[in-house]
Amino acid sequence: MSVQPTSLSVVTVSWNTRELLRECLESLKVELATLPQVKSEVFLIDNDSHDGSAEMVASDHPWVELIANKDNLGFAKANNQAFKLAQGEFVLLLNPDTKVLPGAIGTLIEFLQSKPQAAIAAPMLLNTDMSVQRSCRKFPTFTNMLYELIGLSKMFKPGTAAGAKFREYKMLDWEHDDEREVDQPEGACLLLRQSVIDQVGTLDEGFFMLFEEVDWCYRIKQAGFEIWFTPRAQIIHHYGQSIKQVKAKMIWSSHKGLFRFWHKHYRGNRWYLDGFAYCGLMALAFVRIIAHTLKNKLAA
Repeated sequence: MSVQPTSLSVVTVSWNTRELLRECLESLKVELATLPQVKSEVFLIDNDSHDGSAEMVASDHPWVELIANKDNLGFAKANNQAFKLAQGEFVLLLNPDTKVLPGAIGTLIEFLQSKPQAAIAAPMLLNTDMSVQRSCRKFPTFTNMLYELIGLSKMFKPGTAAGAKFREYKMLDWEHDDEREVDQPEGACLLLRQSVIDQVGTLDEGFFMLFEEVDWCYRIKQAGFEIWFTPRAQIIHHYGQSIKQVKAKMIWSSHKGLFRFWHKHYRGNRWYLDGFAYCGLMALAFVRIIAHTLKNKLAA
């Protein structure tokens, strides 16, 4: 690894994931210690957790700059709080339900330093059992989201022409085993250039939770930059630990986020599709929430 001297700002937003956050910060501290040529600062924005997360950070990790919000401001707004303070040449978004594996951050920095047109470098994410987490997707379009939402993506086998067509949104026919340019990697761990954030802007606070990173990646691509995935850097991601605490609300938020993305980037002059898209997405969200509620009751 040949990381050139630079500066790094790490931004983590937490909500009721104290023990996972503890593991995340401990692994981050170890990794940063291996990068003496990188001047780093770490921001932890706690969105009004009630499990002692903020207190744990204050007592056990005084090297972290803690911002303890009195309300849950959402993912986008909380991240933006830190972006306003960040001084690093590079900014690392890191979820609290992650564990940094040795060499991951250094590899991501080195990768961006070697690719001037790359705005984002994303690592391979691993599940808790160390299996590969399929973490990259195409940008949502009306067609590929329709395939996904009505279940066509699950009806066809990989390796077939129909499978490739109906499964392309989640890139299910790709094993995530090679470096490639992608549309939107999972936001659990993303390394960005501060100069790109300055040019494109921060996260859109109109998204409370989910699809804000999709919107960000779309804007970055529209500005002419590249977004890359590299399996040479690996991070463990205990997927969805905050989301599962309020699953029904997150289903609703996800569908609202998808509509906002559609309205913002694809609507154009087709105003007449707005009502159809909104009603369809909200109706589907309602069905998914009912299914989730019934599943939980049957499992109880």
